[in-house]
Amino acid sequence: MTAGTAAIAEDLAPTGVLRASINLGNPVLAQGTPTNPSGVTVDIAREVAGRLGLPVRLLCFDAARKSYDAMATGQADLCFLAIEPAREAEVSFTGPYVVIEGVLVVPQDSSLSSVADLDRPGVRIGVKRGSAYDLYLSRTLQRAEVVRGEEGVEVFRDQGLEAGAGIRQPMTEFVAAHPEFRLIDERFMQIRQAVGTTKGRAPETVRFLRELVEELKASGFVAESLRRADLPATLVAPAEG
Repeated sequence: MTAGTAAIAEDLAPTGVLRASINLGNPVLAQGTPTNPSGVTVDIAREVAGRLGLPVRLLCFDAARKSYDAMATGQADLCFLAIEPAREAEVSFTGPYVVIEGVLVVPQDSSLSSVADLDRPGVRIGVKRGSAYDLYLSRTLQRAEVVRGEEGVEVFRDQGLEAGAGIRQPMTEFVAAHPEFRLIDERFMQIRQAVGTTKGRAPETVRFLRELVEELKASGFVAESLRRADLPATLVAPAEG
């Protein structure tokens, strides 16, 4: 290990173990159980640790907000979150490694047929509290109301809301299993998932993470990890300039 690598390892993982927060609530990013997680974020966390000669500890959560809180309270060194302005005040992000889509589900007989239809008085949209799409809709909607719950689809169904927001892959599975609902196929946002660490890390540490993410995209590492999870390689984010 070079002196530069050792310095990055010490800066990123001062306990001597790389603690990575994993969001099992997003099935694109991670699958499995807290005791046996898998997926692209798990693979990237292990690769970062391996490059730095560190053991890795995977801290698993069921929601992005909990993963973020682990970073904010010093329990984790590395996180995997969507790039959002509300988070950038506390987190230094790499470029995205995958890009996923936020979509909306509505009752089958709803008059709502496009994203443009939703931002109007009387429209209530269920979201998972603290998710990327909660943050996005909360800062962009002017007339519709955001209703938060543990799961966007659950609060949508339980409260009889006009729409529910979520990630395309699980939302597509949901409507396939529940014909009384339908998907508005048009995305309302792109969710740019990136590696993050707390502000205050050395510039060399942040640069190492950013360069590594670009390398893992270019080499096919991210695409292969997605393939193992039965997810399409088209989710891999474009190279950053």
